[in-house]
Amino acid sequence: MRRIVVESPYAGNVYEHIVYARRAMADCLARGEAPFASHLLYTQEGVLCDNIPEERELGIHAGFAWRDCACGIVFYVDYGWSRGMDAAWDLAWKRGQLPIIAVRTIGRNP
Repeated sequence: MRRIVVESPYAGNVYEHIVYARRAMADCLARGEAPFASHLLYTQEGVLCDNIPEERELGIHAGFAWRDCACGIVFYVDYGWSRGMDAAWDLAWKRGQLPIIAVRTIGRNP
């Protein structure tokens, strides 16, 4: 299995975006990939608060640190691009940190 970093929106309609990110992870697993979505892990209650800018930045950078273990990044874009996704794209594409495996759509939540 290839280790894949999953990027999808989180801010805004958080509940809807969490459901979508879970669907994105399921999509990766169905493709034989091992997904990691830092925005689902680090934003759990008692870990980091996405509404506090310093904690949001800490979570983004912690997610970036995991990329050394991954084979690539997949962007799920049915809900558009977030600031965190833009930063991930910048690191992956412009700096050549990791290959971008795909930009995917799975449809908005049913």
